[in-house]
Amino acid sequence: MKTVNHWIGGKTVEGASGNWGPVTDPATGEVTTEVALASVEEVDAAVAAAKEAYETWGTSSLAQRTAVLFRYRALLDARRDDIAALITAEHGKVHSDALGEVARGLEIVELACGITTQLKGELSTQVSSRVDVASIRQPLGVVAGITPFNFPAMVPMWMFPLAIACGNTFVLKPSEKDPSAANLLAELAAEAGLPDGVLNVVHGDKVAVDALLAHPDVAAVSFVGSTPIARYIHTTASANGKRVQALGGAKNHMLVLPDADLDAAADAAVSAAYGSAGERCMAISAVVAVGHIADELVEKIRERAEKIKIGPGNDPTSEMGPLITKAHRDKVASYVTGAAAQGAEVVLDGTGHTVDGFEDGHWIGLSLLDKVSTDSDAYRDEIFGPVLCVLRTETYEEGVALINASPFGNGTAVFTRDGGAARRFQLEVQAGMVGVNVPIPVPVGYHSFGGWKDSLFGDHHIYGNDGVHFYTRGKVVTTRWPDPSEGHLGVDLGFPRNH
Repeated sequence: MKTVNHWIGGKTVEGASGNWGPVTDPATGEVTTEVALASVEEVDAAVAAAKEAYETWGTSSLAQRTAVLFRYRALLDARRDDIAALITAEHGKVHSDALGEVARGLEIVELACGITTQLKGELSTQVSSRVDVASIRQPLGVVAGITPFNFPAMVPMWMFPLAIACGNTFVLKPSEKDPSAANLLAELAAEAGLPDGVLNVVHGDKVAVDALLAHPDVAAVSFVGSTPIARYIHTTASANGKRVQALGGAKNHMLVLPDADLDAAADAAVSAAYGSAGERCMAISAVVAVGHIADELVEKIRERAEKIKIGPGNDPTSEMGPLITKAHRDKVASYVTGAAAQGAEVVLDGTGHTVDGFEDGHWIGLSLLDKVSTDSDAYRDEIFGPVLCVLRTETYEEGVALINASPFGNGTAVFTRDGGAARRFQLEVQAGMVGVNVPIPVPVGYHSFGGWKDSLFGDHHIYGNDGVHFYTRGKVVTTRWPDPSEGHLGVDLGFPRNH
């Protein structure tokens, strides 16, 4: 059986804790791999390697860093099929979706390649006689990332390339459910010339997480995952004096106004709700249909959803793969049956879906729930699976009020032909990312990703300008150089004269 070990100090380090976790092929249900689960001592070793590497990497030139990142980008591009294959084998998503994940991660590598402009400071000359003031940004030191199972390559690439471009060293703790992609990312970074210890990967469970949150040499922690864990990460790491960005869960709404192109809205709803089997924090999980168009919209969504082909991720004809684990599959299914008991109309029930020849896989079909109440569990909870809820309101105002009442504020979208309504929506809705006729408004790399309310804990969004600011700290330097012809000025205990 394949084993996945740690990557520390530029080389593979075999797990020494004696604890191993199973990695399953979601399409077959078979355990294919064992992953080492780190002890506190192994986390300490990774942090120590990063701390030692920071002594030189933190003062390295921007030219040196960007040269490595340009080579890294080329290697990632050349090996994108290999990375995607690992994602499909352990996560289950179809190969085309996995390739898209790698492409979105590459955007941040490309952003990091341009770090020379992102780190430019500011200078004011002659603020007083022969006095200049400069603002600069410097790295933090050792930083850590804790990443989720649903994007095992993209989310790590949202973190460490920018962090190391800013001069930090990095310890990555990926999900133990699909760990192999993280190791390949680290190996390719070493091949690109990244010095030993700048990027380290430790696999593990809560023991490893808590060790990173408490470690005195870790200056900052980035996290993406569920809201309860994001809150815990933020509270614990902050209490230990660390800078934290913790991105939590979501319940993303798509408001469809009566004037919308319903075919386009239905296409978008199916793509955004069921892509990646719904296992993404930017999935549309609630459609809010305004006015008389609800019946027609639901029917159009149903027609499209019934045609989606579900199968193994390595089958090029598959459009949706299995869920990550059997336990998660069963939990998602429980929301569909529970919604019916709580008054929803089950238009499509995917809970009994199987795939011939892969009967032991973690399969579930597409479910569509209509006339869902805001009090139901299917609406209130982040299901993280291929379940789409439809809610109905009579007016735009009721729809926006419904969205804003949600404790989540990650992403949202409006479908309309009315520019005035769209403009009003983007100003009134309480969410961090807004799409106008765009169902999944994930920002490009040079803008920042992050939500509001219970979807984000901490002051910084991820990547973009916020990412650069998160991985650096500002310093202001005031200098005065006497003119060669100027003699000694003597002691002056007053405030500096600025005029």
